[in-house]
Amino acid sequence: MERLRHVVPSMEYMEKGIDYIQEHINVGSHINGSGGLDRYLDNYKGWLEKLEQDKRCIPGPERVPAETYYLIREEDNKIVGMINIRLVLNDRLRKCGGHIGYGIRPSERQKGYNKTNLYLALLRCQELGIKEVYLDCDYNNPGSYKTMEALGGIRIKEYESKYHKGKIYRYIINVEEAIYNHKEEYEPKILKKK
Repeated sequence: MERLRHVVPSMEYMEKGIDYIQEHINVGSHINGSGGLDRYLDNYKGWLEKLEQDKRCIPGPERVPAETYYLIREEDNKIVGMINIRLVLNDRLRKCGGHIGYGIRPSERQKGYNKTNLYLALLRCQELGIKEVYLDCDYNNPGSYKTMEALGGIRIKEYESKYHKGKIYRYIINVEEAIYNHKEEYEPKILKKK
């Protein structure tokens, strides 16, 4: 069984991180959950500094504190996904975006990795005392909303957003319930932090 873990981005993963983003660019895929790495391909160190600032920022109308992680496959230490967890929501994120943005590299999709990615994020939310998470996805992205539903996500609304084109689905996940109900399925798939 393949095992996965979240890793805080570091200089050690610079080439792999840039390669992860470049794969999305090469195939014309949307980039989600990357903490803005796609805007720092020529300044990876600057991106790491931005991530540190993101963790400590004071919530406001434009920014909220957030954490970004690589999803690493144990067998080859490859970045197969990324996830961004917003620690609090401002008015904009309450309306559009929610707590978590995630993505899987195009060549690694449809292997169930994003469910493990989200499960790991829910464990982190539990550590942080976040009881419920809100997540949004485009209506034409069944992989994303099936990931949310697989972990107990309930669709609570559909809306149009000025930030995205097309209809958006909004989901809510009860963190404690999701972890309790899916522990046996996902715990064997994760590699615990050292």
